Amino acid sequence: MRLKYFIILLTLVSYHTNQAQNIKITPTPSEIKTLTPEWTGERFDDGRPKVSDGILQRLKSISIEEAWGTLRNLGFNNQFEGDWMVIHPDQVMVGRAVTAQYMPTRQDWNNLIKKQGEAEGRVGGTNSWPIDVLVPGDIYIADGYGKIVDGTLIGDNLGNSIYTKSKNGVIFYGSVRDVEGLEVIEGFNGWIKGYDPSYIQEMMLSSINNPIRLGRATVFPGDAVLAKKGGVIFIPAHLVEQVVVRAEFIALRDAFGIQKLREGKYTPGEIDRKWTDNIKADFISWLDANPNKIPMTRAELDQYMKDRDW
Repeated sequence: MRLKYFIILLTLVSYHTNQAQNIKITPTPSEIKTLTPEWTGERFDDGRPKVSDGILQRLKSISIEEAWGTLRNLGFNNQFEGDWMVIHPDQVMVGRAVTAQYMPTRQDWNNLIKKQGEAEGRVGGTNSWPIDVLVPGDIYIADGYGKIVDGTLIGDNLGNSIYTKSKNGVIFYGSVRDVEGLEVIEGFNGWIKGYDPSYIQEMMLSSINNPIRLGRATVFPGDAVLAKKGGVIFIPAHLVEQVVVRAEFIALRDAFGIQKLREGKYTPGEIDRKWTDNIKADFISWLDANPNKIPMTRAELDQYMKDRDW
C-alpha cells in the first residue's frame, strides 16, 4: 500500500514538473515570425518586427482618422480603442508593441507560471516581467481585462523602470496607482482605463508577446502604436509605411487644394473629385516648388503617385 501511494506521489510530482516545463510565457522568436509573416524587414532578437525609428517619428504627425481610414480600406477593421484616461493628453506617443495578458488568478496555473519564470531566471512580481523585456522605442501594452480596484499593474516605481528601459510609456486596459508620481516622470505617458490607490491582487500574468485583445482592438507584438488624446490605433508592422505615406500624401494634396481654392484657380468641385491631368501636373509643379513641405523622400512620393488612382 505504501509503495502504491509512493508511486502516485512520484507521478504527481513528475506531472507538475513536466507541466511547468511545458508552460510558455513568451513565444519563441520563430513563433513570433510565424505570427507576422508579411513583415520582411529587420527584427528584434525576440522575433518582433522592428519598425524603423524614422517611420515611427513620421507616424507621430498622422491623425488617428487618417491611419484608421487606410486600415479600414485594407480590411483591418478592429485596430482602434478609445475612451481612455490619459496622463498627459496633449502629448503623442508612438512605439512598438510589447504585449502582456493578465487574467483573474487561478492558483494552479499561477503556480506553474511562477515556476516557469523561475526556471527562466525571471525575478520579482509577474507584473514586472514584461518590463524586463522592454527596449528603447517599445510601448508596454497590457490587457488587464478592465480591472480597476486591485488591478493596478504599476505605480511610480515601475513607471520609472518602464521609462528608463523604453523611453516611452504604457497602454493598459486596466488601472495604475501613484498617478501623481507617474505624472512627474518626464517623457512618460499612459493611456489607462482608471486609477486606484489599491495594490494588485487576485490577478496573474498569463503571457508576454502573444496577440491580445484591448477593448475593440486586436494587438500583435511588434505592432506600430499611435496614441493620441482621441484614442489609440495599433498598426500591423507590414502596413505602417503604407499608412504613413498615404496620410502624408493626403496632407500634401489638401495643402495644395486649399492654396489653389484661396487663389481662386480651381472650384471646390474640381478639387474634391478625381483630378484632371491639368490639376495633377499643377500639383507636381507645386511639389517641385515646395520641397520643404514633403515629409517623405521624393522617390517614395513619386512611387506612390505612380501607383495611385487619382
